[in-house]
Amino acid sequence: VQLQASGGGLVQAGGSLRLSCAVSGLTTSDNVMNWFRQAPGEEREFVAGVVWREGKKRYADFVKDRFTIFRDSAKMTVDLQMNNLKPEDSAVYFCASSSRVVTLAAGAVSWGQGTQVTVSS
Repeated sequence: VQLQASGGGLVQAGGSLRLSCAVSGLTTSDNVMNWFRQAPGEEREFVAGVVWREGKKRYADFVKDRFTIFRDSAKMTVDLQMNNLKPEDSAVYFCASSSRVVTLAAGAVSWGQGTQVTVSS
């Protein structure tokens, strides 16, 4: 699978951004599409995931009610709508595929390049 993330940028606290991940070359190992993030000096952490066929979603507790993950099987994209952004949301955001529902980066199979999100206070 090839994953291409885009949509990062600089936004003020309370603002919104929408990240998009273009997906191509899906295999039988790519059942779940995820977004992870990594801030400087921190470990890569799970943000949200969606089961590609079923559409079932899962979120990290720290983004519930602020972030929404969308998958469009016709356009082959997985978007992350981020609202009410906080400075602590600043990180490089990565899309990644996994064969099953995961919450650890070690469970991901394939990674796209990251896109930087910076939230100013």
